[in-house]
Amino acid sequence: MTSANSDSPSLDRYVRQMRYAPLGEQGQRRLCQSRVLLCGCGALGSVLANTLARAGVGHLRIVDRDFLELNNLQRQVLYDEQDVAAAHRKAIGGAEKLRRINSQITIEPIVADVNFENIEQLAAGADLLLDGTDNFETRFLMNDLSLASGVPWIYGGVIGAEGQTMTILPGETACLRCLMQDTPPPGTTPTCDTAGILGGIVNVIASMQSVEALKILSGHREQTSRVLSIIDLWSNQLKQIKLDALRESGDCLACKQADYEWLSGRRGSQTAVLCGRNAVQFRGGEGVEVSLAALAAKLEPLGEVTRNRFLLRAAIGKYQLTLFADGRAIIGGTDDVSEAKSVYARYIGS
Repeated sequence: MTSANSDSPSLDRYVRQMRYAPLGEQGQRRLCQSRVLLCGCGALGSVLANTLARAGVGHLRIVDRDFLELNNLQRQVLYDEQDVAAAHRKAIGGAEKLRRINSQITIEPIVADVNFENIEQLAAGADLLLDGTDNFETRFLMNDLSLASGVPWIYGGVIGAEGQTMTILPGETACLRCLMQDTPPPGTTPTCDTAGILGGIVNVIASMQSVEALKILSGHREQTSRVLSIIDLWSNQLKQIKLDALRESGDCLACKQADYEWLSGRRGSQTAVLCGRNAVQFRGGEGVEVSLAALAAKLEPLGEVTRNRFLLRAAIGKYQLTLFADGRAIIGGTDDVSEAKSVYARYIGS
């Protein structure tokens, strides 16, 4: 790649970015040679992909299982009404837009559900893993892979007007399981469909993630954040929680004991297509107990909900959701596992 002067158009588009002294031309060249795996191209993921493509990250591999809906446009910046009308998969529609934004970089879209069987292949050659997902199972899987491979990753999550992010550098910082020992029980966490979301917080958190990514990819790991940042734009609050002591004093199963139970497949949703029923079953986790009353209260504004002491049923659009007290769930209305997982994440949560 040639020098960024008047005779070298290849870096001209990044000249304003390179004039930021801590990055400079050397940092830009490293960005152009870097490779990133982005898991999820919805709210956070579309902002991340857009920002990093414009910044000149050389190879973006974007993995997403979902398709576009009209209500995505409020916060998912890569897409427009034409994409929705074409029923694009997010990875495909996003890639087409990114290629029009920056034709000098490689955009590799993959329509897939990220799981323990494919994540190592998806991450092959990546210098960084980025979280644009909507569920904690995938985040714990990314955390395991990061620790096992030594590749850093950046966590982000948003709901309502609040968001949080942290950067995980294997062997240097606390990991996600230092912060959270396990995923929340099904139905206990709010989702965009049950609690709503403001587009502004998506942009704030994804922007923080993207700058952390630029630091790592340009060779400035020493400048990365070592705290958990929590921002609430509605109440105008910013919290930064130091995690060094948490890592040092704890005995984290993942980063201290190197027990990667999500990456090995010992943890995570077990799904099965129910033959002849147009439905997908999710097996409950060991020892999981679900508050059906709390879940009913969350779902009642969205559709018709009935329950007894053993199970809850909800009819939402074309889907019929059945959730049992032990965490087992049946998503009726589709026999596509990826679609069922999206519905589960949307209405029940992690």
